[in-house]
Amino acid sequence: MAADLGELLVPYMPTIRVPRTGDRVFKSECAFSFDSPESEGGLYVCMNTFLGFGREHVERHYRKTGQSVYMHLKRHVKEKATGAAGGAIPRRRNGKVFLDLELNRDFNGEDYEYEDEAKLVIFPDHFEIPLPNIEELPALVTIACDAVLNAPSAYKKQELESWEEEIQVSRHARSLRQLDNGVRIPPSGWKCQKCELRENLWLNLTDGAVLCGKWFFDGSGGNGHALEHYRETNHPLTVKLDTITPDGADVYSFEEEEAVLDPHISEHLSHFGIDMLQMQKRTENGHHTDNNSRPRVSEWEVIQESGMKLKAVFGSGYTGIKNLGNSCYLGTVLQVLFSIPDFQRMYVGNLQRIYDYSPLDPTQDFATQISGSKRQQKGVSPRMLKSLVSRGHPEFSSNRQQDAHEFLLHIINLVERNSAGSENPSDVFRFLVEERVQCCQTRRVRYTQRVDYCIQLPAPIEAATNREELLAYEAKRKEAEENMRAPPEPVRARIPFTACLQAFTEPENVPDFWSSALQAKSAGVKTSRFASFPEYLIVQVKKFTFGVDWVPKKLDLAIEVPDFLDLNRLRATGLQAGEEELPDLMPPIVLPEDTRGTTSPEIDEAAVMQLAEMGFPLEACRKAVYYTGNMGPEMAFNWIIAHMEEPDFAEPLLLPSMMDPGPSTSDSPVGAAPLGTSPPEESIAILTSMGFPRNHSIQALKATNNNLERALDWIFTHPEEEESDAVSDMANTEPNDNAFYNANSHSDSTLSPDRDTTGPRVKDGPGRYELFAFISHMGASTMSGHYVCHIKKEGRWVVYNDHKVCLSERPPKDLGYVYFYHRLSSS
Repeated sequence: MAADLGELLVPYMPTIRVPRTGDRVFKSECAFSFDSPESEGGLYVCMNTFLGFGREHVERHYRKTGQSVYMHLKRHVKEKATGAAGGAIPRRRNGKVFLDLELNRDFNGEDYEYEDEAKLVIFPDHFEIPLPNIEELPALVTIACDAVLNAPSAYKKQELESWEEEIQVSRHARSLRQLDNGVRIPPSGWKCQKCELRENLWLNLTDGAVLCGKWFFDGSGGNGHALEHYRETNHPLTVKLDTITPDGADVYSFEEEEAVLDPHISEHLSHFGIDMLQMQKRTENGHHTDNNSRPRVSEWEVIQESGMKLKAVFGSGYTGIKNLGNSCYLGTVLQVLFSIPDFQRMYVGNLQRIYDYSPLDPTQDFATQISGSKRQQKGVSPRMLKSLVSRGHPEFSSNRQQDAHEFLLHIINLVERNSAGSENPSDVFRFLVEERVQCCQTRRVRYTQRVDYCIQLPAPIEAATNREELLAYEAKRKEAEENMRAPPEPVRARIPFTACLQAFTEPENVPDFWSSALQAKSAGVKTSRFASFPEYLIVQVKKFTFGVDWVPKKLDLAIEVPDFLDLNRLRATGLQAGEEELPDLMPPIVLPEDTRGTTSPEIDEAAVMQLAEMGFPLEACRKAVYYTGNMGPEMAFNWIIAHMEEPDFAEPLLLPSMMDPGPSTSDSPVGAAPLGTSPPEESIAILTSMGFPRNHSIQALKATNNNLERALDWIFTHPEEEESDAVSDMANTEPNDNAFYNANSHSDSTLSPDRDTTGPRVKDGPGRYELFAFISHMGASTMSGHYVCHIKKEGRWVVYNDHKVCLSERPPKDLGYVYFYHRLSSS
């Protein structure tokens, strides 16, 4: 039998590989669907590419590649049998097969047992060889099978428990010397002794100093005074104040530079008057819980409709998306997008074509991953999709919670990028905004247009209908804070939607406005109107802001959002009779004489290093500090956030005086980019994906030194017939499919009102809309909390809460964060 198997495998031996370091083994999810080893047909892993395929897709891979040998993995899940004493059968009877295969279920794994099965399958005859079969298989095949079985799954995430197991007892815990300085820490009302910050506070266990923690790039943390104190005193151990409970506390050792355990923490805290048994865990808003109080119904309960017997629904359009660990922002966005017919038609209606034309590695193909075919009652786990769409992004590639609105724009970017030359479903969101800027001194005006994908509505607290109640609460809160008492029950601001819309349309001051009529800086105001209305309107309520300590905070407010919306009165009108336009002149570029010939501009290196410690590229930090005039790390951080999607974000700082030749401010391409040099293909692809001709895009980039925003401005101020022959000759070069498109990268661009030939594609129509979906956020910040979405389907509101999909009894429309409207027909 051994000889027979060896002879059988001889023709396939050249195609069987042993996974090397760096090879990813996809043994938990199909590359085309959401099939897994727990699916009815199991999962087939190619022994050459290590890609996984469900039973419906493995034949396609065999026909396309000719790879014949696959490992079939099947996990059988059974409910545990319990004895009279309640004892259960061990959790896993065959632990060697899927050693590193993550549990892919949404119920309690301790209540189930798993029997894992593996075998080699040879196509096209489906000849099966059970595993393990060490004695009968050739050595190479045995080694390859063992390596695949024991390789970690490609998207296996680290469990939190593994981090907890690594925490060690501090070497300072036993011999910590505490100063007898009479310091006593109150049970509440803490603030940093140096900056009066009231969040992220750490107590030094040697001298009782209460100081703030380190400032992080996401805006959280503090000003680093606890670390400064350690450098001054060498007192090593600190404890985070809002983590102290009867069960323990979070302790950090500055000297050991890691989180540590302190077995004597109760004794060390009692030195400063803190009784751990009396301490209570803080709630998410930083306030202590009080078991005797009856708090208001929380935002979490209202949005998730807790306490109601919601009816679960299943079937097409009602598939949940499992939370992969702080990935609810991704799930809610995908649920809403795939409720739109244009996305369904592009990625579901073309499913067979997408699969047939997918590359050899479908895990790297956007269309394949976003169109995952399998619909499961227990929900799907989009690990491959998350890995693909977040690749290279500093935030979405992490396991931290993210802003659903930012992720929505990121997905639109990817859809734009991957729809060049084909139907683009994100066209339904694109619209034009007309901006009217007026010089307050000369009263002259300038009208420009820009592309946008959503409107951001301010939330004017001063317009709240319960303003008196809010003022009374604020007075009580300050009084409680001064007297170190528990804060009063929070009051939620109730703001009319009309007030938000009014705030959106009001004129706003233009900072550093340069009047071309005066040839000098002047006061200017700007108003915005719709130059076109999209087919689907995205409305984001600006619920998040930064506090004085630069910590992102969420405004506690409710807005009565209407089901029907008429925005026709906000239609742009263009230049009116009697209005005089500002001259079409550009402000002069002023360069200090002493910078010419300088190779190293004056930059605050301390600020650069502070930003670099947050993980940003060094050159990007240098540019951020330079372009914000050395005004500190906070201003530079804002610059980084605003420019991190740009292609040259991490490239070295080049000043105009250092370039040869420098960027020209004239309309001629002469002196901008050398005519013999082609602009970057990714920049060309971005412009062509917006509908502009390739040769026109090339000329615009060359005329503006490859600056995308200036190139867009150039395109809309220069008709296509003015293109030079030198640029037109380059139109036959092939575009690069790897270009990346940013939905907001052109938001300040000037667009021509004539959109028939060169303008971006928009689906204009009447401005009457009906609400069909909204995404809600629970928590105090976009960096934490949870997202759910409600979608109106077949006349019923449905709530999507990760893998749970139920009919909604009371959709909380007033607590939404991002709202989605579809256009009503004109009839």
